[in-house]
Amino acid sequence: MGADMQEQQTVIRISAAGGPEVLLPETAPVPRPRDGEVLIAVKAAGVNRHDCNQRRRGPSPEHSDVPGLEVAGVVVAVGHGVAAGWMGQAVCALTDGGGYAPFAIAQAAQTLPVPDGLSWTEAAALPEAAFTVWHNFFGVARLGAGESVLIHGGTSGVGTLAIQVLTALGHPVYVTCGSPDKVAAARRLGARAAIDYRREDFVGVLHEHTGGRGVDVILDMSGGQYAAANVDALARRGRIVHLSPGAGAVFQAPLRALMAKEAIVTGSLLRPLPDAEKAAIAERLRSVVWPLIHSRRVHPVLHGTLPLADAAQAHRVMEAGAHIGKIVLVAEP
Repeated sequence: MGADMQEQQTVIRISAAGGPEVLLPETAPVPRPRDGEVLIAVKAAGVNRHDCNQRRRGPSPEHSDVPGLEVAGVVVAVGHGVAAGWMGQAVCALTDGGGYAPFAIAQAAQTLPVPDGLSWTEAAALPEAAFTVWHNFFGVARLGAGESVLIHGGTSGVGTLAIQVLTALGHPVYVTCGSPDKVAAARRLGARAAIDYRREDFVGVLHEHTGGRGVDVILDMSGGQYAAANVDALARRGRIVHLSPGAGAVFQAPLRALMAKEAIVTGSLLRPLPDAEKAAIAERLRSVVWPLIHSRRVHPVLHGTLPLADAAQAHRVMEAGAHIGKIVLVAEP
């Protein structure tokens, strides 16, 4: 670390298990990059549902008590084995926590250039959603050419990006949303049908749109709430991929229906994924998704921004559930 680098920083730390009020500022050392890592001067950090879940669980020896799984900023130091050309680069990165801070560490292999024309806040909204979309649809679900998908939570950070990326790659995308405003937003992003699950039977609407066939892949962020309905909405040999375990959710669906459809029910956790697999995803994003962003066929959707010091309020907004797209924290100038 250069002689002119500051040694201390004010981070937002999870002080205890609880509500947003447990997110408190604390002075901590500026981390030093180890082998294969870069140190990023953070301009903006994305807020994710995982951050809220981690806060509710409280401090743990397993992960940093400073939340934040994605950042955008400038590389100011590199660890051993990282090319010096990274220095000074504008990047966005997946992190293993620590993003709610002026300086954060990321693996160089999980760091990507900020796409041309994007602001810091837009760039910070990309990594977690992009890695999640690619891993779950193309890694876990093995989405094939032209296969159709249903996304529960179509206007979440993951949902808004997935609609655009998958549509651009030729996949029919259907989503569920919780309000007319969200339905309209999802349609603008390219969803073939956006279903208000509070007012409509999403299974019936899907069968109408697919001639009774159903969809090939369902991405579900709602725990086990729609287990049986998801099986009903699934095409033969379809796959259901879960992103959230809910509060100890249990998957319950008629076994005969699963057998008749030869369905696969699975899920994933992105954070524990081995670094080598995350690095492989980063390369696919660079070659496939980043050109879509560069050409403006895909863009991150922002609900709004808040200063880093207002991280607790960002969590309140996230947990209220009315947002469309990403909530981003902005570092102090």
